[in-house]
Amino acid sequence: MKLVIAGAGSIGCYCGGLLADAGHDVTLLGRARVLDPIRQNGLTVTNYSGLQCTIPASRLTLTEDPVCLAGADLVIVTVKSGATADMAGLIAAHAPPTAPVVSWQNGMENARMLRETLPDRDVRAGMVPFNVVPTGTATWHRATSGDIVIQSGPGALDRHLSTPDLPVTESDRIEAVQWGKLVINLNNALNALSCLTLREQLLNRGWRCLMADQMAEALRVLAAAGHPVASTTPLPAWMTPLVLRLPTPLFSRIAARMLTIDPAARTSMAYDLDAGRPTEIDSLQGEIIRLGRDTNSPTPICARVAALIAEGEKGPLTPDQIRAAVAG
Repeated sequence: MKLVIAGAGSIGCYCGGLLADAGHDVTLLGRARVLDPIRQNGLTVTNYSGLQCTIPASRLTLTEDPVCLAGADLVIVTVKSGATADMAGLIAAHAPPTAPVVSWQNGMENARMLRETLPDRDVRAGMVPFNVVPTGTATWHRATSGDIVIQSGPGALDRHLSTPDLPVTESDRIEAVQWGKLVINLNNALNALSCLTLREQLLNRGWRCLMADQMAEALRVLAAAGHPVASTTPLPAWMTPLVLRLPTPLFSRIAARMLTIDPAARTSMAYDLDAGRPTEIDSLQGEIIRLGRDTNSPTPICARVAALIAEGEKGPLTPDQIRAAVAG
């Protein structure tokens, strides 16, 4: 397939690299600061289980010109949430009306926004469960586990896109799957404020209890709003806060798969905050806060965490410091 990855960031470059390695004709649409090093060095992708693959630049189309969308059989949108509206306009202007558009983005509003701008097209939500970070020149590293899920539809896109290193499945409950991912991703901000690796954070009971309380707050809001939540981990969504609160030795045994992550991994929000880039806090905690207002459900933890990120707080903070601010 002729695939255009609309947003050559961490997720776009990692997935685009593996899709090109599997034989697809992949175009990365992005900015020169990302594409120029790939032109010079090729695109390297690695993962926590030992994968290392370099795709020569000659096997990719690298461009800053959205006219490339005109040749797409499929458009995969991987821009940050704040750029979705602009990208939707570019797709409307350039991409063939027959090309499906799939969102591999965080948050709930991106697929909605794409559908509003592209009302007569096959637009599908998707969920990417894993974390990808840059680790060197033109190199992107997948640090956590999980398989991509896309909304069910015609054309068996999951079968066409799946590769041994990048499994893709379809679901007719994609919104519930997205809510499940959002609840997990609420930890992105906590991890950024902790200045710890994800593994260090998960092995610290104080942080796990704060993660659990924030998750439980979100699950209460989603229940009040009538939104089903499908777990994106081996544990049911309602059970995850209970397991997070367990003593560390017991947690480590029961939730071993949660610890199947690169020892140095942090969340993308941690990197964004460190670099002074805009974060996706409004698409994560912000979504829960808005639903809380709509359902008269309190969201004190999400509200405080969102405020700290908005203020540019770079930590390190402790769970007690965040709790004290909530209590105050």
